[in-house]
Amino acid sequence: MPLVRSCLIPDDLYYLVERHVWARPVGELIEIGLTDVAQHLAKGIIAVTPKKVGKALRVEQSVATVESGKWVGPVPTPVAGEIAEINQALATDPGAINRDPYGAGWVARIRPVDWTAESANLATGAAGVGAYERFLEAEGIACEE
Repeated sequence: MPLVRSCLIPDDLYYLVERHVWARPVGELIEIGLTDVAQHLAKGIIAVTPKKVGKALRVEQSVATVESGKWVGPVPTPVAGEIAEINQALATDPGAINRDPYGAGWVARIRPVDWTAESANLATGAAGVGAYERFLEAEGIACEE
């Protein structure tokens, strides 16, 4: 898994780099979560409050609110769609986002409106890793302890 400024940035995901969220197709749904960069900046996540299943969202609308000891903020969706599933495990274990942001720490799954068209607006593969590298360098962000 590629490391960018000590942050894990898998090259098989789709990123909305400026908002620190990722997307991954899972069957007919799109799984969404916070990146390693986001969880590192937030530090210890203490609560996740998801929106309701069935809610229709436009690009960058929040699928959930995440709270840490130093930050409260939205988890914006990188693509439009309807919330099909939320990660119920985060209600009792919000720290899963810190421990495993690309696995057990996923936040929601949405039924996309047009994944093919909207995924073209996201950074992925080597281009995604490069985009994140440029962003982190420009912002002076690193995931080092």
